[in-house]
Amino acid sequence: MKFFGKISLLGVVLVTTIALIAGCGGGDNGKKFLNIATGGTAGTYYPIGGAMAEILNNEISGMNASAQSTGATVANINMLKEGQVDLAIVQNDITFYAANGTEMFEGKKVGNLQGIATLYPETCQIVSLEGKGIKSVADLKGKRVAVGAMGSGAEANARQILAAHGITYDNIDVQFLSFGEAASALKDGNIDAAFLTAGYPTAAVQDIASQNKVRLVPIAADKADALIAKYPFYTKVTIPAGTYGMAEAVDTISVMAMLICTDKIDDAMGYQITKALFTHLDRIQAAHAAAKAITKEGATKGMPIKMNAGAEKFFKE
Repeated sequence: MKFFGKISLLGVVLVTTIALIAGCGGGDNGKKFLNIATGGTAGTYYPIGGAMAEILNNEISGMNASAQSTGATVANINMLKEGQVDLAIVQNDITFYAANGTEMFEGKKVGNLQGIATLYPETCQIVSLEGKGIKSVADLKGKRVAVGAMGSGAEANARQILAAHGITYDNIDVQFLSFGEAASALKDGNIDAAFLTAGYPTAAVQDIASQNKVRLVPIAADKADALIAKYPFYTKVTIPAGTYGMAEAVDTISVMAMLICTDKIDDAMGYQITKALFTHLDRIQAAHAAAKAITKEGATKGMPIKMNAGAEKFFKE
């Protein structure tokens, strides 16, 4: 009986010890799980988000971060709101709408968004092919035009740009297609032009240019000025000649990509995330050419919402 009593006592000690080990970080208890919402695989967000996840996993002890392909900005903000993701790459204009309950977030204000950093310009690109006869935004009237996925950030940009030229969806054969879908439709001759909002060079446009002679439609200076006056998120930008094999540079407008979270990311974690990413920018820049525009100096410019205090502390240091 004494023998069995000792065995029973030993069992209790072992169970208690295992429980203590587990409570101190054994199993998954010591892990920090972060989902990063990005965009479609043919866009810019996805490879950049993947690089960010890799950096966080390598540089933060116990981190288990992963990049998730999504419907981009509007979907990402909704996923943040629902707690389905922890970080998201988004456009600064749409983020402003969400934080203030305007535009596509009318009556659906998201009050707990916080900024980690602004990243790089997201260029509004109007893509067509040589031979389509589309040389200006006015030429889009009566044409089959992809404006982005329904309710997406790119679709909002398309609608605003068209409106600045006196064009509504009633004046075009509107097609609500994602980046990848629009690229395929343009190559197959099913549409005449497509609006894309992404850092250049964009994979979807490069894919088109690999088999076709691409024409980018410019936005005239006076129309760009009118857009900037109404929507201060926009800035003028010039896409250099040769970007997609083009002979000439093309003037257009852009918004800013940014990395955001909610108040569920505490200040300490916000600091760790920001420090890890911005002390290893070379790894992010290697993921996509657009990321070469990400800098510490520009990381708070165009910030339309309150910053995470930990991220703000890093940049002030």
